[in-house]
Amino acid sequence: MSAAPQAADDAFAPVLAFLRRANLAQMHQRPRAEPLTGGVSSDIWKVELRAQTLCVKRALPRLRVAQLWEAPVERNRYERIWLETVCAIVPGGAPRVLAHDDAGYFAMEYLDPARYPLWKAELAAGRAEPSFARQVGERLARIHCATAGDSAIAQQFATDASFHAIRLEPYLLATARRHPDLAARLSALADRTAATRFCLVHGDVSPKNLLGGPQGPVFLDAECAWYGDPAFDAAFCLNHLLLKCLWVPAARAALLACFDAFAASYLAGAGWEPRANLEARIASLLPGLLLARVDGKSPVEYLTGDDDIDRVRVAARTLLLSPPATLREVRDTWQRS
Repeated sequence: MSAAPQAADDAFAPVLAFLRRANLAQMHQRPRAEPLTGGVSSDIWKVELRAQTLCVKRALPRLRVAQLWEAPVERNRYERIWLETVCAIVPGGAPRVLAHDDAGYFAMEYLDPARYPLWKAELAAGRAEPSFARQVGERLARIHCATAGDSAIAQQFATDASFHAIRLEPYLLATARRHPDLAARLSALADRTAATRFCLVHGDVSPKNLLGGPQGPVFLDAECAWYGDPAFDAAFCLNHLLLKCLWVPAARAALLACFDAFAASYLAGAGWEPRANLEARIASLLPGLLLARVDGKSPVEYLTGDDDIDRVRVAARTLLLSPPATLREVRDTWQRS
């Protein structure tokens, strides 16, 4: 046997042991399995059993990025509970969890890309549909509304240290170190986000973590789950729609229409606080996240040209130095840049 297949067998061995302990695979069964690529924070396996195909996930202590980025592996447990919670709120809004253990593994249903296309792949192909962005905003607002003010959920997702390690520090605070003149503003955004607690937050609402399901959007990869500021989720998603205007320039008008559709539907469904307050937090946080995706620990992989990166910096710096109160201001500044 060659080295590569042996390495793959060795890596899959603990996954298979977990499936057998969970009675998902029989002791004599050797299922077909392959590692899924694309993520930086977890090992994910697609496993084909006789009765079903599923995914097994395990969080990594060190993320696969250029800069040193470590994160607590217990985030795997919170992701699993987030998926279960959301399935109860919005049936079909997340993959069903099938089994889990205390060693950091959990299994969930596998969603066939033929029926559940990845939103990022759709956008990359220029298929930016405002109707889908509107559904994402509606569904996200529904999740936030259902968990707002819930003390049991707040206690269950008191993951402040983890959220700081995998979101606030690598995005806002790492970027502050690259831009000393903006450090106070970026640090203030991080402090405000950390101190704001309204509802259950996903923490990584990105097109790479959203599928277009037959019944609507399906959310994946909730490793950053936290009871905190819903503005983070909205700003995180809107940020990606802006950045993809540079990645897929032919779809720029459609992407901006997606930005508008998401913003309108999300804000319309937000009933836990005054709309103006929520929109102002989203709008002021968004430029910090824009800058973070070129100068933080996790830059987007598709922006490599100096001109595009400079455009992001110019727009983000303009908005950070003169914080906007509305998403329309963010959109207009982005277009001008």
